[in-house]
Amino acid sequence: MHRPKLKRHALLTAATIAAVLVTGCSSTSPTTTDPANRAAAETPDPAAVQEQLAVVSAPSGTATPTAVADGGAGGTAKKSSLKVASYDRKSGRAVISSPSVAKPPAAPPAGTSPAPTSPTSPAKPSTSPSASASASTSAQPPVSVGDFIASAPAAGAPDGVLAEVTQVVGATEDGDTTVDTEPAKLSSVLGESKAKGTVPVDPSAMEVEPLLKGVKVSWAKTGNLHFGPEGAKLPLGSLRIDVGAAVATAEGAPASAAASVEGFVQLAPEVAFSYDGSGDGTGASPGGAFLGLSGDWASKWSLKGRAAGSTNGQPIRIPFAELHSDPVIQVGPIPVVVNLDLTCYIQVDADGRVTVDVEQDIKGDFRVGGTFSWAKGWTPVSESEMTGEPLKATLTAAGDVKAALGAEATVGLYGTVGVTADLAPYVRAHAEASAEGSSDGTGSAAGSYALYGGVDLTGSLQLQLTIFGTPIFQKKIPLGALNREWLLTEGKGEATTGPPSGATG
Repeated sequence: MHRPKLKRHALLTAATIAAVLVTGCSSTSPTTTDPANRAAAETPDPAAVQEQLAVVSAPSGTATPTAVADGGAGGTAKKSSLKVASYDRKSGRAVISSPSVAKPPAAPPAGTSPAPTSPTSPAKPSTSPSASASASTSAQPPVSVGDFIASAPAAGAPDGVLAEVTQVVGATEDGDTTVDTEPAKLSSVLGESKAKGTVPVDPSAMEVEPLLKGVKVSWAKTGNLHFGPEGAKLPLGSLRIDVGAAVATAEGAPASAAASVEGFVQLAPEVAFSYDGSGDGTGASPGGAFLGLSGDWASKWSLKGRAAGSTNGQPIRIPFAELHSDPVIQVGPIPVVVNLDLTCYIQVDADGRVTVDVEQDIKGDFRVGGTFSWAKGWTPVSESEMTGEPLKATLTAAGDVKAALGAEATVGLYGTVGVTADLAPYVRAHAEASAEGSSDGTGSAAGSYALYGGVDLTGSLQLQLTIFGTPIFQKKIPLGALNREWLLTEGKGEATTGPPSGATG
């Protein structure tokens, strides 16, 4: 008689339990069939993803960028309002300015008295919590021992600063903070982040010092077009240096055989930078790094006359311009200061017997630097692809001559040299007797002659590349001599020469 009630009670109980189970499951674990929930479940943990930092040119016309890393935080540096007011590289002593710290009031002029306070409202020290907090905050130095500072070039620090604070000495009369520092590594501010990029060097920002009379400089950048000699329009980002110089004439050569070099070098340099902080998982040393210089190259020049022989067995080198630039590349919030020096030169290696009138046009690109990996350590990078063609080739008498219009470059970070490279596109002539050829494919020779174009690339990696935080290597690592040469034109006997040939290097 009571069975129907029991059955109904049992049904209600089962429904209640099912409802509780459904409610409990939906409140603790959302279903993965919902697209939104599925996307959330598949999103990786941000902490497990290696941070990728952008590598760009530092913005122009802004205040000097600075970044500071908390030595105890173990993370990458953050953008900071602190400024390096002065820095002594030898002692490591630096003065740090903080815009957020109020400067002390100026002292009243001598012979004057401070303004009297009102008798009805005597001055009272402020006891408000906000005033006390402000006083406490201003008393704290802007940096602490163990902090890392990365700064673009500033007063007293033309090469920028990358340093660790070892001691807070105290406040100056101006309210700044004096600290002692020691050189730091990039791994200290980049941590376990990752960065890779190539930044062009602003040609208008390069300081050029002519070393010979008559050297002319032209450049072109976005918004500012400067034209080279004879109205030659330069590609954007290019720097052109024109030179005409006398070269020592061989002893006993007639006045009509006076030797000279005339032409131009045009290049568009770029700084390549990469960093992989994965390393051993602690950020103490990176897993990979690269620093180098690359760019486009063009030169058109001529060598005339009977050049003197080598000096003490070495080619005669005549520098004609020195260039310097400190481009700042922004790696995330961190200003990385690159120091670039270029010396353009003429180099002649001759036996003093042959008189020449040769001219060539050469174009191509180059890439030099050092790359680091845990598997191989630091290894050099030296690459160059160039093509050349003869514009004129006349050789008189038997002999050999080799002449280059090249550039010697050094690339470093924060005032330390990391890579040196010598890029020397050249023309080389060899004659067994009087010979003559030209770019139109005609010529004659009493004996035989050959004219070659080529490029020599040499250099080395320096110990200072360990500024990345990589293991120290014990000696300079040579880039390895790279030599590429191609035949421009040749002739033999009384036959007419064939078309001049050019080949890529």
